[in-house]
Amino acid sequence: MVERPGVGERPAARRFPTPHRAMVLRTERLTPHMVRVVFGGPGLDRFTAGDFTDHYVKLLFLTPGVTYPEPFDLQVVREQLPRDQWPRARTYTVRAWDPRSRKLTIDFVVHGQKGLAGTWAATATPGAEILLNGPGGAYTPSTDADWHLLAGDESTLPAIAASLPRIPVGVPVHAFVEIAGPQEEQDLDAPDGVEVQWLHRGDRPVGALLVEAVTALEIPTGTGHIFVHGEAGMVKTLRRLLRVERGLPMESLSISGYWRAGHDEDGWQAGKQTWNSQVEAEEQQALTS
Repeated sequence: MVERPGVGERPAARRFPTPHRAMVLRTERLTPHMVRVVFGGPGLDRFTAGDFTDHYVKLLFLTPGVTYPEPFDLQVVREQLPRDQWPRARTYTVRAWDPRSRKLTIDFVVHGQKGLAGTWAATATPGAEILLNGPGGAYTPSTDADWHLLAGDESTLPAIAASLPRIPVGVPVHAFVEIAGPQEEQDLDAPDGVEVQWLHRGDRPVGALLVEAVTALEIPTGTGHIFVHGEAGMVKTLRRLLRVERGLPMESLSISGYWRAGHDEDGWQAGKQTWNSQVEAEEQQALTS
């Protein structure tokens, strides 16, 4: 018999979801710095996605040599193990999800031996497993918009690639993707008549070309739907441009820093809320001054 809570009592809330266990089916080197990993296996039976084009998952990288509870429970891990043995989470966009074959595709930016997730993806072999939580997400291109603007760096490329096919044919689209150089360009499925503008960074700072391109864009008339994500400094500059200088309403924007130069994800996530609050406060001050 299962004991039920007494009157006026509530069952203890679970703080962390049960993660999915994804198995590597295959990998593919798309460009010199982009690796695609296709996951599958029965551990994805509960996984579902598709409502949003910026769906993301949290990959959990376990510390080698540590024995974790089975079934894996992050709440138990945090209660029973020292902090340096907790899994390290890395956030990645869902490039594609096929509900029929139950295959999950994620594209990873790889910078040699730097970073955690990228180096894992570059050496992953079929059969390797990883735990992941999600998906989250909030954006998909509005079918009612008169025009669309999509802008981001390599970290945003999977979301932009997933978004383009959802935009109705004939609707104006301005798509800017900043990458290291021409060797990082990819063939994207875009509506007829839409041309992605690839911005080759070279030795320029990350985000500089995106700021220049969006600043030079003459904002079309009508209702726009805007997706700007990537390096936090670039996002802050473009948010001010679009909200304060161009006067676009917040409800027409999906805009956020995926990462911040000089910080790994642990450091960025620890300070992201404070950063966002400061950006919003500065924006409100500028709008009301």
